Amino acid sequence: VPPLAFIPAAERFNLMSSIDSWVVRKAFETISTNKDIVAGWQFSINLSGQSLCEDNFLKFVVDAFDRTGAAPEQICFEITETAAVANLMRASRFISVLKGMGCRFSLDDFGTGLSSFGYLRTLEVNYLKIDGSFVRDILGNPVNRAVVEAANQIGHAMGMQTIAEFVENEEILKV
Repeated sequence: VPPLAFIPAAERFNLMSSIDSWVVRKAFETISTNKDIVAGWQFSINLSGQSLCEDNFLKFVVDAFDRTGAAPEQICFEITETAAVANLMRASRFISVLKGMGCRFSLDDFGTGLSSFGYLRTLEVNYLKIDGSFVRDILGNPVNRAVVEAANQIGHAMGMQTIAEFVENEEILKV
């Protein structure tokens, strides 16, 4: 079932934290069970804004690392820009604690929020994922190109790696 078929309903009924907990638990268990096979791999796990706002979710993740033995260095949590902005203090604490354990973080859908560049200094993320809505039309839309270039330059100036979503052909890749 594609995510767009169930995520809106899960969000509406406040079930995303349960789904995220299940995904984290299963991912950590699978990684730890297959340590020899997945050594050196990095796994990205998307987290919802509801989970970030949940009081016990950070403790759950820390405990899941302890319980499974999964390596934090292999995990990159992806948090959408809107989820991070919705609760900046809690998102910052979540990132800080788990980065201290060795996890990495990616700020997903960057550029869609109103104050994107303003709060970038507050969130200590490793990767900046530029939203695909800007990248998709980069060849024919000079404004989108400028947004992508600005996000890339600022991300690099702050020591982040940038990732562009929706790079679907050679021409877009060359930009």
